[in-house]
Amino acid sequence: MSLSLVQSRALMGLDATQVTVEVHLGNGLPSFTLVGLAEVEVKEARERVRCAIQNSQLDFPSNKKITVNLAPADLPKDSGRLDLPIALGILAASGQIDGSRLADFEFAGELSLSGELRPVRGALATALALHTARVVTKLVLPPGSAEEAALVPGAQVYRARHLLDVVRQFAPAGPAQDALAAADPAATDDGWVRVAHQPVSKRSYGPDLSDVKGQAGAKRALEIAAAGGHSLLLVGPPGSGKSMLAHRFAGLLPPMTTEEALQSAAIGSLSGRFALEQWAQRPTCSPHHSASAVALVGGGSPPRPGEISLAHHGVLFLDELPEFPRAALEALREPLETGTITISRAARRAEFPARFQLIAAMNPCPCGYLGSSHHPCRCSPDQVQRYQSRLSGPLMDRIDLHVEVTALPSAELMQARPGEATADIRARSTAARERALQRQGKANLSLQGPEIDRFIMLDDAALKFLNVAATRLGWSARSTHRALKVARTIADLAGAQCTEVKHLAEAMQYRTKISRL
Repeated sequence: MSLSLVQSRALMGLDATQVTVEVHLGNGLPSFTLVGLAEVEVKEARERVRCAIQNSQLDFPSNKKITVNLAPADLPKDSGRLDLPIALGILAASGQIDGSRLADFEFAGELSLSGELRPVRGALATALALHTARVVTKLVLPPGSAEEAALVPGAQVYRARHLLDVVRQFAPAGPAQDALAAADPAATDDGWVRVAHQPVSKRSYGPDLSDVKGQAGAKRALEIAAAGGHSLLLVGPPGSGKSMLAHRFAGLLPPMTTEEALQSAAIGSLSGRFALEQWAQRPTCSPHHSASAVALVGGGSPPRPGEISLAHHGVLFLDELPEFPRAALEALREPLETGTITISRAARRAEFPARFQLIAAMNPCPCGYLGSSHHPCRCSPDQVQRYQSRLSGPLMDRIDLHVEVTALPSAELMQARPGEATADIRARSTAARERALQRQGKANLSLQGPEIDRFIMLDDAALKFLNVAATRLGWSARSTHRALKVARTIADLAGAQCTEVKHLAEAMQYRTKISRL
């Protein structure tokens, strides 16, 4: 048969669109033509496929006019994931494998010149998209990629190490199979195996918060942020421990559910940054302050996820916050509110989840020592004003907790005992979050509109206190609502049924810190 069809997938954002690889062998001048809006790396598959077939001791139809169409024609295709389906299409069209048996399978894999299969980006994202759409199919993937895809419950995944491993499964019975066995007599059965669903349950929490001595106020703010899902800004001089606190924050968050782990791993797989040992671990992304807006929120053609999506269900730590480009910081405003980011281009549009917790750190002034009792500040009032004004009001409005982190004197630092362990603080914050979930089905940060009035449950004294304080401080409606959500989290940590004045007063303190710098 001179025409064959092989199924594969192309990734557009987190969507896995089906791609049909159509291969036709015809008479005419020998050539190898590939059409269907293929990017450069896909067009280069012609040489990889040719060498892989020949070096596997298979027949490449060099005397035929080979036409490969990647349908649909208007969908961009990138990466080397289509190498394997193109090679199988050529072998099926030339009669070396049984093309009718390929219908129940979908293939993805990059070929080396020797015919070995190399991992591809986005294997887990592909399997998760198929699971979400309830598409029943069998995936054939290279080593590494197959283990990723098998993390998705119910996925039927087969691992193949070499092109010949796949060809043996679909070779016609008779002399063809005997010839394949003779071509590679050292072949073993582990070249083609079905990978069982065995999700890894072990979780590593990283460095412990007990390493940070002192800083009781900052640790209290971290506990509140972990319990309610709130964003946090740490302000203090150099060496006060802001980065140490931020890098230990992810350990305070509750364990990920299977759905959260799959979503986070799928985004990491899409960017080629997922490893099996990171399964069910909340990510902490800490881009350098030279990162652009595209690096933070995503972009490109086709669109790729940025740091805020890679931090989905995890932590985005922005150190030296005022040093980030203004456009990059302003791009964070919408995802901080909605938990998603939509990337639109002239031809394509992609939406990525971005439900992250923002932990930011900054110095109070350019030299870093404003308000320090140990180092004199060298900055003029104008320099301080310009430095702090790099952070816009709307962005600061979306950060729930503003905390000053003061530097400990060396004598006090050396004599201080180890701080409270991460496990103890995590137990309290997790219990508080469970109270919120039982009451309202979501974290306190996610309360919107009428839910705030219904679930905050302010007592009469707290309501009067809020009205007076919000008027005097000139808070916006967003600031008021965010202070209420923080107060509700503080009440949950205390095990209180209603939000009282003391809870609201503590929440207000965390929103007035920055104004005193």
